Amino acid sequence: MSTAPIESISAAERRRLVTIGLLRATATTVLVIAAYYLLPLNNLAGISLAVALAVGLLALTALVAYQVRAIIRHRHSAVRAIEALAVTVPVFLLLFAATYFMMEQANPDNFNVDSLTRTDSLYFTVTVFATVGFGDITATSQAARVVVIAQMILDLLVLGLVVKVFLSAVEIGRGLQTTRPDSEPS
Repeated sequence: MSTAPIESISAAERRRLVTIGLLRATATTVLVIAAYYLLPLNNLAGISLAVALAVGLLALTALVAYQVRAIIRHRHSAVRAIEALAVTVPVFLLLFAATYFMMEQANPDNFNVDSLTRTDSLYFTVTVFATVGFGDITATSQAARVVVIAQMILDLLVLGLVVKVFLSAVEIGRGLQTTRPDSEPS
């Protein structure tokens, strides 16, 4: 990987760096989706959904903190920020999809469909995230509605705050690169 600042490298090298970053993000997303479909979420009946969601959100916070650190330390912080966003958003969405799936397993009355599959849960999560709200799947219990409200609020935070934090990390990283031109990417 080139160690020159991204603004000073050729267009071909810049495209190569962006392509590698997007390929890494895609591979990570594919692995996270595979884990979502392969993990035995329907066998977690004894675990409190609130605790599972809280642990998931803490893990997501740790992922964001790790990504901020990686962006700041990376030689090409803007490319790393794109990769970080391309990993963080799918993890966020799959966290809620898993929560909705587990809620359906715990109580089929949480949603208005007979059986909420993993794909249905992911579809519902993305529908809420995109604020489309087709209405074909709706939260019917108070607990499910509270979780959907939490997702809606966190959607706004992910779209606003996390993007802002990643952009600020890019600026900090660029500032460090001008003061330490010999640093290596992480």
